[in-house]
Amino acid sequence: MARTGWMVLAALAWSAASVAAEYEVGANTEKLPAGAVSDEIAGQLADAGWAVKTKKKVAVEFWPHKQWTAKEGFEASAEVLYPFEVGQLLGVMRYDREGTDFRGQTIKPGVYTVRYAQQPVDGNHVGTSDTRDFLLLLPVEDDKSGEKLAEEELWETSAKVAESTHPTMLCLLASTEAGGDAPAIVHDEDRELWSVRFANAAIAGGKVAPLTLTLVVVGQAAE
Repeated sequence: MARTGWMVLAALAWSAASVAAEYEVGANTEKLPAGAVSDEIAGQLADAGWAVKTKKKVAVEFWPHKQWTAKEGFEASAEVLYPFEVGQLLGVMRYDREGTDFRGQTIKPGVYTVRYAQQPVDGNHVGTSDTRDFLLLLPVEDDKSGEKLAEEELWETSAKVAESTHPTMLCLLASTEAGGDAPAIVHDEDRELWSVRFANAAIAGGKVAPLTLTLVVVGQAAE
């Protein structure tokens, strides 16, 4: 897949007041500004990605990793759908205006690294999501390595984004259809969730193939 193609799932949740707006995704050929992230991370990113807009205003932009690494021989389960390592870097996001994560925590305008995570299996998280797959946002000033982060460091660093004790999380859902070159908006009217379904190149066992993700961009977990 070309770098200028659609590559990664964006994961933004706006406030409930904005749900009635019309959402669209489009190609973003603008490069991430120099110095926005460390040189090590910048060298791993594609030159272009996608942008989510509402009423012609950019809400969030995403620059994906040039090529995701997937677990060889991975088989999806009802709880874990995506073949990534916890702490793995998947890309970088820029919030052009204030947003919220899947828990309703505030995300201030700025640039953040995006890493894969899995929700813990404990009584505090029962029923909050369809799966354990999430993306976490981390502040770029505290996340400068392109290597995988240890879980404890991942949770603690992500919590700094929302200035809370909980990681800043973006929910991944099951992808029911194969992704194409362009992402698609998916609306769950029952839960009032808006998601983006997209694909990016991934390598597993030396073979490269498109990997489709579906990420919630508008909406929050039921309380």
